[in-house]
Amino acid sequence: MRSRNLVTTLFRATAILLTISKIMIFSACGDNRLSNDKGDPWPDVLDKGHGTLKALYVPADGFAYMGENGRLTGVTVELIRDFAAFVNDKYDVTLEIEFEQEENWSVFYNRIVEGGDGLIGFGNVTITEARKEELIFSPPYMTNIASLITCRDVPELEYFEEMSATFKGMNALAFEGTLHETRLRGLVQDYFPTAEIYFANSNDEIVERVSDDCSYFAYIDIYNYIRATQRGMPLKRHSIGDDSAEQFGYIMPLGSTWDGVIEHYFSYGEGLTESDRYRNIMEKHLGSDLAGLLIDGH
Repeated sequence: MRSRNLVTTLFRATAILLTISKIMIFSACGDNRLSNDKGDPWPDVLDKGHGTLKALYVPADGFAYMGENGRLTGVTVELIRDFAAFVNDKYDVTLEIEFEQEENWSVFYNRIVEGGDGLIGFGNVTITEARKEELIFSPPYMTNIASLITCRDVPELEYFEEMSATFKGMNALAFEGTLHETRLRGLVQDYFPTAEIYFANSNDEIVERVSDDCSYFAYIDIYNYIRATQRGMPLKRHSIGDDSAEQFGYIMPLGSTWDGVIEHYFSYGEGLTESDRYRNIMEKHLGSDLAGLLIDGH
């Protein structure tokens, strides 16, 4: 009996040790991943006079893309580079921006939520009250227009009340987890309950599928729509569905020490988005017509 009890005790002790080891290994792996998703705290950078801000981004045409010279550029990239110049000028700090690409928007978002101090992200994230509970937002760098689109051959939708007739036989195509999905669900619920909702994994996929198949309607950001039509994609924008109530901001993990200096950058002088430099960056990367639409509303 004593022998059996001893074996049982040893077995349990071994199981406990293995469990603890697994937890330690998991924690170490998790900490190692998160340790990569951080830069330097702003007080340390200010004290030392130099440091690193890690910038995680989702590639997007016009906003974060590789230029002809193979160098990362775009609206949100150049604005964050200007931020580095700003802190150098105003705080006598040398700031290195460490860019890292993340293709998957949901993974990108969660990495920021779970990241450490000295991490900033840009992926045209809409500022919402719900997201403010798990992220810190910069002031908005752009007001977006969400556009309802179909293939070019679909008749113009003039009133939402006519949606089930005008879009008869069509279904919604959504980028899962975005506000565009929320918009589409609202339209389906209120005006087109017979429509099904299908999902795509990217804006590019939505553009391709809607262009090729007139049985879909979808929401995309207006700059994606304009860029697609400039490439010759046969799309139609239904202006009744335009929604210009959302704004994009840079995002940081809760507890970040960088929000104050980011606020200073946005508010300095006439204000970042009111400056000539901002307009020049927008026009350079988005074109004068689209930049004017997003800045001036026309």
